[in-house]
Amino acid sequence: MFRSDVRQYLSVYLVMDLSGHEGKSALDIARAALDGGVTMIQLREKKTPLARVVEEGRALRELCREYGVPFLVNDRVDVALVLDADGVHVGQDDLPGSEARKLLGQDKIIGISAGTMAEAEWAMAQGADYLGVGAVYSTLTKGDAGAPIGTGLISEIKQRWPHIGMVGIGGIDASNAAPVIQAGADGVAVVSAIVRQSDPCSAARQLKHEVCPGQSQKK
Repeated sequence: MFRSDVRQYLSVYLVMDLSGHEGKSALDIARAALDGGVTMIQLREKKTPLARVVEEGRALRELCREYGVPFLVNDRVDVALVLDADGVHVGQDDLPGSEARKLLGQDKIIGISAGTMAEAEWAMAQGADYLGVGAVYSTLTKGDAGAPIGTGLISEIKQRWPHIGMVGIGGIDASNAAPVIQAGADGVAVVSAIVRQSDPCSAARQLKHEVCPGQSQKK
């Protein structure tokens, strides 16, 4: 139900895993972030046993439904199917978006990463509903993110495909989110800027203020 208007859900896009939150549960962080104005959540989990991913992923999915925001799974189309997620986000080396579409159906969101114009072209050919462009700034959260590319590619993509949904990702927080939006992105995808803050609700609210000045704290 979210695919047709996915762009409106991209403004403050939280990417999170299930572990390493210093005593806080992923569910508690997600709820606080949603209270602060997060508009989409992606579960990106590489190390946790699958049984736990399914159990806690279902709880996150239900929480997102409670708040009326999309819940996506990173990379794992099979996990997205098991969780009845609202879509997946895949990288250039993951299952192609066109194949993910065959498995997930026409109603689910397919996001694809792009760090160059060639990768953006491939993602568009694969039927991406939105692009995750970056790493915009330097980041330690994702080890394979590569060197920062700045906001120029966002502007180029916006000029070529003005109607595609787009989030900037990589090293973004409230202090540097505004240039990403000014370049043409619909929103920002963040990890540390919310998950690793002592008050995820306040952090999300501050970020949303920078991305959507003048809007209320919740979508």
